[in-house]
Amino acid sequence: MGGGGEDFGALLRQLRLNVFLTLEGLAEASGVSVRGIGDLERGRRAAPQRRTVAALADGLRLDAEQRDRLLAAARAGRVDQPTPVSVRTFPRDVDDFVGRRGELVSLTTLAAGLKGGGAGTTAPSSSGPGPVVMIVSGSPGMGKTALVLHAAQELAKSFPDGQMMLDLRGMDESPPSPAELMLGVLKAFHVADSDLMKAGPHGHAALYQDLLADRRCLLIFDNARDEAQVRQLLPARGRAMVLVTSRRVLTGLRNVHRIGLGELAPDEAIAFLAGMIGEERAARESSALSQVARQCGYLPLALRMAGSWLATRTGWSVQRLADRLAVDGRRLEALVAGDRKVSVAFDLSYQQLTPDAARLFRRLSLVPGPDAGSACAAQLLGQDLPSAEDILDELVETGLLGTHGDRFRLHDLLRLYAGGRLATEEGPERVEQLRTDLYRWLLETTIVAGRWFEPDHGAPPVDWHGLVDLSSADLARQWLQSQGINWLAALGAMADAGEHALVVEVAESLHWFSDQWIFWGHWTEVFSLAARSAQALGDDVLRATQLNYHAWTLIVCEGSPEDSLPVAREALSAAERGKDSRQQAWAYYYLGWAQRVREFHEEAAEYYSRAIPLFASVGDLHGSLQARHGFAHNLLLQGEGAAALHAFQRILTFLDESGELIEPYIAETSRIGVTSGMGRSLGLLDQWDEAVAYVRDAVSLSDGLGNLPVKSLHLLHLGDVLLSAGRADEAREAFRTCLALGGDADPHVLADAHRRLDRLDDAT
Repeated sequence: MGGGGEDFGALLRQLRLNVFLTLEGLAEASGVSVRGIGDLERGRRAAPQRRTVAALADGLRLDAEQRDRLLAAARAGRVDQPTPVSVRTFPRDVDDFVGRRGELVSLTTLAAGLKGGGAGTTAPSSSGPGPVVMIVSGSPGMGKTALVLHAAQELAKSFPDGQMMLDLRGMDESPPSPAELMLGVLKAFHVADSDLMKAGPHGHAALYQDLLADRRCLLIFDNARDEAQVRQLLPARGRAMVLVTSRRVLTGLRNVHRIGLGELAPDEAIAFLAGMIGEERAARESSALSQVARQCGYLPLALRMAGSWLATRTGWSVQRLADRLAVDGRRLEALVAGDRKVSVAFDLSYQQLTPDAARLFRRLSLVPGPDAGSACAAQLLGQDLPSAEDILDELVETGLLGTHGDRFRLHDLLRLYAGGRLATEEGPERVEQLRTDLYRWLLETTIVAGRWFEPDHGAPPVDWHGLVDLSSADLARQWLQSQGINWLAALGAMADAGEHALVVEVAESLHWFSDQWIFWGHWTEVFSLAARSAQALGDDVLRATQLNYHAWTLIVCEGSPEDSLPVAREALSAAERGKDSRQQAWAYYYLGWAQRVREFHEEAAEYYSRAIPLFASVGDLHGSLQARHGFAHNLLLQGEGAAALHAFQRILTFLDESGELIEPYIAETSRIGVTSGMGRSLGLLDQWDEAVAYVRDAVSLSDGLGNLPVKSLHLLHLGDVLLSAGRADEAREAFRTCLALGGDADPHVLADAHRRLDRLDDAT
């Protein structure tokens, strides 16, 4: 006790004994319970509020001086008395808590009375003094309770008037009502029974609010069911801090702070497991431990069960558990610790879903990629977009579905759980039909989106009414890129299922678009699948076409020109069997391109020379343009400046004469390449000012094209020309501008720019 005031309990006992009253006698005279008076006298209860002191003074029949003395002791006790044990109802903190640094900072900042939170919080719009309420939400097993308990151990010292934790049992069929919970708080803080009886059930809310208004308390309401259960429990005034955990987001609560918990970071998850099994064992099997953490989806509950399994099987290797968890169908069964199962935590949330939400949750497990959009949900449900969006909102609100922008994502373990529910509740035949329908829808939408970029197609046909808005090329590009992993998986599955015509149609619809998303990383897979499907269809021309696309991916996307040679030769053979001169020409073109990159310039010139007349014979202007460009580029790389300049000038004439017959995008790309090529050719002729001017023009033209790989290439060329012209500072700026384009640029070009910058820096 500090501050020099009298001890309230000792004074109360002295005053009671002075008038020869027993505890029972004072209880009867004052209306304060026997237990309450006894706890006060023994110091087991914090000093009471003014109304309780007044009741005791009346029961003791104190004079004015004695009454003031008792009130003064009560006030001193409320300020100085340490928190009584009977009001501190926190369970023991978990000893192996790791991570959540940003969230802990947010909580301690709020407890210190600062406005706003840290990373991961959304602060209420209102400002000014008053209670602080933090909602901690997240999927089952994310460690919400562990976080608030760990934080509470540090925060408790800031709340000397009491710390309580109540389990709201939100997952129970009949969770406690707000009235029951408020009564529990009132009794825990030893509000006199007579006060409770006097107020009656309808007055308990006012007593509850008055109690919290007068105390600096830390309250944890764990496992809240919904807003209705929590709303009346939140203090309206005072300096209390309330932490609410819930699987639901509780979006209906206003003027609260929020933390949405996700999975642990990989290094945190590994540290969590290491703490459970011992650092020495963890270090010895670090690779296997990393596998276990990943297979647990970095979910704290799953990690705890995996760690418990390992901690009780010290003679078993970590790899043994990693191997068990690697089997998707057995993973949830393996994540068990005694009578605790990860799947049981998921069951509780699943059972609270509406039928439509449960159906969508199950069916989202069919989405092959990590996330999906609302159109995909509508397809799975067979409903319109607004209905699907409402059901998605329910899944997000219940914590079973995460969001990333306008995309929706199931946690890996929830996906496995949903897949098990799907198989059980809808049966294997229905599941297979749903999967086939989803994949077919993905691919049909991909075809429509991809056709936007073909010269003879463009916008979807007027009679097409799809779930995805593809009314512009930008929307089509956005859908193709955001759904890439999903439609790629569907393409592979349909190839395996023998849907070869569909596979070829998808690839054909995408070959123009592929030039605008060159470094996606999966075009080789797309066109090799299509080539195999074309072979299964027995169509040599289709096969030659897809093999030529495949050869392009190996040269440009993969940077493996040598690997493209056998593919292009196979394309040539198929085209010859099919007597198709156009595909023969394209095969020669890709053979020439590969040999040019490999610096076999004579062979490259030979192949280009064969391609050019073949393209002309079939009237393929696009092929003729690209073959001419390849031939000119080959001369440039051979150091034939004058011949290359002449060849590039002839290409400009060809472009001008062809006019609108050349697809605009190809015409613009070619003009940029030719302009840059002319500049580089002039450089070989030591005409440096003109050379720099031409390549700068090419870079400027690239800005209008919107193709970062193309722009990065010509920035690299500009830097090279400037460097050769002796303008090192300008060259350095060109290389830096190239690197600033980032991940959407050509990675090979970026690597070259980085090496050139390093050499420049070393030279200075």
